[in-house]
Amino acid sequence: MKTFNIRHSTWYGFNGEVTLEPHRLRLRPREDHDLRIASSRLDISPQPQDVRWYRDVENNSVAILTFDKPCTELEILSEVQIQQYDQAPLDFLVEAYAVHYPFRYTDDDYEVLRPFVERGEVSDALRSWVGQLWRQGETIQSYTLLKRICSAIKERFAYQVREEPGVQSPEQTLSLGSGSCRDFANLFMAAARHLGFAARFVSGYMFVPPGPELFGTTHAWAEVYIPGAGWKGFDPTGGELVGADHIPVAVARSAESVPPVEGAFTGPEGAQLKVGVWVRLLD
Repeated sequence: MKTFNIRHSTWYGFNGEVTLEPHRLRLRPREDHDLRIASSRLDISPQPQDVRWYRDVENNSVAILTFDKPCTELEILSEVQIQQYDQAPLDFLVEAYAVHYPFRYTDDDYEVLRPFVERGEVSDALRSWVGQLWRQGETIQSYTLLKRICSAIKERFAYQVREEPGVQSPEQTLSLGSGSCRDFANLFMAAARHLGFAARFVSGYMFVPPGPELFGTTHAWAEVYIPGAGWKGFDPTGGELVGADHIPVAVARSAESVPPVEGAFTGPEGAQLKVGVWVRLLD
């Protein structure tokens, strides 16, 4: 088990007095058998009129803030302490029918997974790139194929910090040869879906080793549903299987659907934004 303390600060400075529309926060990690929340607190200034928590369609924990007073700045501070048990990510078994690719999901599983498998129109660029990694007729272990795609993104594309909102399309990432973690996750999902795997986007945090005093970071990766193993995380930015240093917060079919803080305001245009994330290993 590893114990982490996660501190996430978000500050908006507005160009005058504004009225805040409802804001949605996705800052609370996803609790499961391998991740438990020991404590949490949420400090907001100005004080919201109401804070309501609910589980969205993907079972993400979401807080909705409503405000009744104008303000010139907004500060949101989340601090969570978690216990992470997923220290052996390779310790899983795959159902016999899915050990080797290609395979088909069972009818019952496919009914649930359909939205995460459907890929829409596939571009020639994506089809060509995936064709370099797997050729029709090749039999390969399903995990090995997914790891091959994950490693290829790490090795062939340049990581780039992008502060601007939005996610590059797979075609943009292929053309530019670079992208952020969310762009790489989006490309990995597109490639996996092209091959018939169910894939979804994950946003969360990552502890940066080797020491407990280093900054952590918000991070993004992808999960693929492997029969017998369940949803397994692949981080194409690091070219690795997701493990104890990855802390998932929200999942979604689309990479644009789960920003940590989402909201709007009415008033003078423009605002400054400062974000700080600190992930400390406590034990």
